[in-house]
Amino acid sequence: MRVPRRAFLKRLGLGTAGLGLASSASMRVLAQEVIARQPLPRGAPESQGVSSLGVLAFLSALAKSPHEIHSLMVVSHGRVVVEGWWAPYRADTVHLLYSLTKSFTSSAVGFAVAEGKLKVEDPVVGFFPDQLPASVSANLAALRVEHLLTMSAGHATETNATITETVDWAKSFLALPIANAPGSAFLYDSGASYMLAAIVQKLAGEKLQDYLRPRLFAPLGIDSMTWETCPRGLNIGGSGLSVTTETLAKFGQLYLQGGQWNGKQLLPREWIERATNFHIQQPPALGQDLDALKKTSDWHQGYGYQFWRCRHYAFRGDGAFGQFCIVVPDRDAVIAITSSARDMQGVLNLVWAHLLPSIKVDRQKSDSSAASQLARTLRSLTLAVPGGAAASALARSARFGVEPNNLGATNVALDFSKDACVFRLQTEKGSSEIRCGMGKWIDGLTDMPGTPPRVRKLSGPAPSQWKVAAAGAWKDERTLEMKWRFYETPHHDTVTCHFDGDRVRIEFMNSITQTNPPSHAETRPVLTGRVL
Repeated sequence: MRVPRRAFLKRLGLGTAGLGLASSASMRVLAQEVIARQPLPRGAPESQGVSSLGVLAFLSALAKSPHEIHSLMVVSHGRVVVEGWWAPYRADTVHLLYSLTKSFTSSAVGFAVAEGKLKVEDPVVGFFPDQLPASVSANLAALRVEHLLTMSAGHATETNATITETVDWAKSFLALPIANAPGSAFLYDSGASYMLAAIVQKLAGEKLQDYLRPRLFAPLGIDSMTWETCPRGLNIGGSGLSVTTETLAKFGQLYLQGGQWNGKQLLPREWIERATNFHIQQPPALGQDLDALKKTSDWHQGYGYQFWRCRHYAFRGDGAFGQFCIVVPDRDAVIAITSSARDMQGVLNLVWAHLLPSIKVDRQKSDSSAASQLARTLRSLTLAVPGGAAASALARSARFGVEPNNLGATNVALDFSKDACVFRLQTEKGSSEIRCGMGKWIDGLTDMPGTPPRVRKLSGPAPSQWKVAAAGAWKDERTLEMKWRFYETPHHDTVTCHFDGDRVRIEFMNSITQTNPPSHAETRPVLTGRVL
């Protein structure tokens, strides 16, 4: 339907005064920008072939599982039919993707290939003449861009932990020994993804985020994002991208549509097919049977260009702690999930067992009762606040001087009101605080030392403050437990304050340590102190 120019300008906020100034060309540009900024179209589940009862069964299975899910979006036939966020997570904020970033990096390589900037057959050493080791081994000389894309560079162990301890990650990567012939074996390694990002950024002369903006982000109407950088200021190719759930859904939809968006071919269809098809087999662990694994494991279905193949003829990008962009061509569907899941295979198992059967190709019979129940359920999703009482007879506002500690804290103050508690921590650098709702989530910003939890330290500049939602409860009259959820990440802190007369003991526990204690031990000390 054509929109009259007067009405169109009014929608853009230009008013009728702009009628004489807006040329046809400028109108076309504005129209394109408006189209790009639009969210994906919405539709009722059954109208797009999705069973509301089936989705409810999936949500019920999630609620009974140990998996902590933050958001869910299902797109069927190009329309969003299911969307929900578990409070305090919400639709309009970004979420750290971890390794799902790799699929965006792969897309950047695809654009560079389409523009003739490089070929996947190009030797990697050719891009870094000034960062090569004194002696270039035969395996390093044989390393091609495609080997980086398929995680088959040939190293015996992953490189990322080593190179990220240096300033020049590319130089460090190139200096490491390559034990096996490139292309001979799969080894998942974020270092390879970093090298892909470094290559594109070197050729483009700009950050990956800026290179992708006019090619991918702007056409898809994506403007909310952050992307971490390495010490040299390059966007990290293997991790560090944060986007909204709808951005994930749009990204998956672009790949489902063979690279086409709003009638334009953004990425060549040939690249989409190459990137998402089987290129190399992931090896089984010692003593495991590959044929058996293929029946149950979505990490043994083959690997593409920074995309995983899945069971059920699907493919996906994924990231640590359960960040998923799943594309199911047979069902004309995309499933986007963010989470803090310990068992990513467990989440996928629930998707295949409950969600996938609910997504049919044809329109479903209308079920208004189930659809209404699903809508109510999606609106009421929330992560549980700490259990316990909202108040304690022993609660009193106080400031505690704390014993010397490696956090640099000198004192801690807790201020209680009717429905909230403010936790303040003083160090030599200043005061930081988090306001915590008693029995409810309260939003805030904080620069609290040691937050938010991270798998690895930031290598580039950090935000001055982080978004946080906090809730607390009294486990007993002397024990206050707080949850600090950093809702632009998958992670949270559990902070427990034990009171004994005029003394306090404060324990920190981050969710990464809870998920994987041997690899990511909590480093913040227990604080002990006395009322000042």
